[in-house]
Amino acid sequence: MLKQPMIEKLAAMRLLGMADALKAQEQDPSARELSFLERFGLLVDQQLNWRENQALSRRLKNAKLRTPNACVEEIDYRTARGLDKSVIRSLTQQSAWVGTHENIFVLGPTGVGKSFVACALAQKACRDGYAALYTRAQSLFRDLAMARADGSLRSLLVRLSRIDVLVIDDWAMAPLSEPERRDFWEICEDRYQVRSTILTSQLPVSRCHEQIGDPTLADGILDRLVHNAHRIEMRGDSMRKNRGKANG
Repeated sequence: MLKQPMIEKLAAMRLLGMADALKAQEQDPSARELSFLERFGLLVDQQLNWRENQALSRRLKNAKLRTPNACVEEIDYRTARGLDKSVIRSLTQQSAWVGTHENIFVLGPTGVGKSFVACALAQKACRDGYAALYTRAQSLFRDLAMARADGSLRSLLVRLSRIDVLVIDDWAMAPLSEPERRDFWEICEDRYQVRSTILTSQLPVSRCHEQIGDPTLADGILDRLVHNAHRIEMRGDSMRKNRGKANG
């Protein structure tokens, strides 16, 4: 009979996966046919799986993805949006693009699913062990302005520089102010060739230069973003509009 003190000791050592596996073994008659090492190996495997699942849950929670249930397996290729399944598949192979510190532009008109694709790629990166963070461009610039006002700007920039995959949604929707483009240049400089960034925008990359404004800073920002960047260019009608018509 399984002794409660043993379970309590495992819980005290935060070996909760092993404790659950031990309870399951006690209730499974076939487990008694296994050797000690075989049973112990199963306990170790369960503990490792538990730790990995806990770590993944923390990464997904910290990522604050706009679409929490977005995943690459759920990307819709049937709707004509210009999505190339082979490109998505190559990006999701162990999220190698994150390991090589490459960026991704997801471009296209409103409503075609840019945010979903960006969040799905970030979610896959989380599953592959990387840290991610989603933010809308407007929210990012608001947070930067508030941090400058209270003296915590450098601290915020340092935190952003440590995120493996930074997702910036609706980027370059409006012309950047002087503080915004300087702060964004700092972000790009800190992340260049050491971290990865996903940007979604309704504008083609060629139009982003004029939205940034200052030619020198625009050159510096785009040079750091476009270098080693993948482009996913989407097209078609708004999926939200089409769903609305279908529901109607």
